[in-house]
Amino acid sequence: MVMDATPRIVGIGGTTRAGSSTEKALTYALDVCREEGATTVLFSASELVGLPFYAPEHPERTPGAIRFVEEIRAADGLIIGSPGYHGGISGLIKNALDYTEDLREDGRPYLTGLPVGCIATGAGWQGTVSTLQALRDVVHALRGWPTPMGAALNTASPCFTPDGQPSDEKVRFQLSTVANEVMSFTAWRGAGLLTG
Repeated sequence: MVMDATPRIVGIGGTTRAGSSTEKALTYALDVCREEGATTVLFSASELVGLPFYAPEHPERTPGAIRFVEEIRAADGLIIGSPGYHGGISGLIKNALDYTEDLREDGRPYLTGLPVGCIATGAGWQGTVSTLQALRDVVHALRGWPTPMGAALNTASPCFTPDGQPSDEKVRFQLSTVANEVMSFTAWRGAGLLTG
């Protein structure tokens, strides 16, 4: 498989709270991908709340759901950000990821072979780390490749400036590394060095 010279990275995530740490983290990671030459698309919470509950027995799809699935189908890589809700990923993010079931019959089913950067945020380490692990488990189940670095951001202390930039070098490092690894994997696949 040889992809276009410009990789397409799709970001999925956020919370229903405008300007959430999760959305800022995801936006920053996508900005890093853009700086490295990618085209990016963001599905923030404002779009994800419009997705009906996924119901496999009802094949009808809203225009938003069709666009969401088509963007994942066209993606060379994903970055997914979830807040930690009671130790797991939010229902909003889980519902969106359930729509990947519509890709099961594709030549590349689900997220097969796609590099997926995972970001979890939460006001404490325990829930944030368990959310990151849960997100990685879902990506594995969908046959994606979670990047070696996953970002776990403890928002009990401010992680971002008002303009959305990381306010801490550790936060910057995690998000930049996640983005760099997604971009590296897409480059290796484009060069035929990885298959899947």
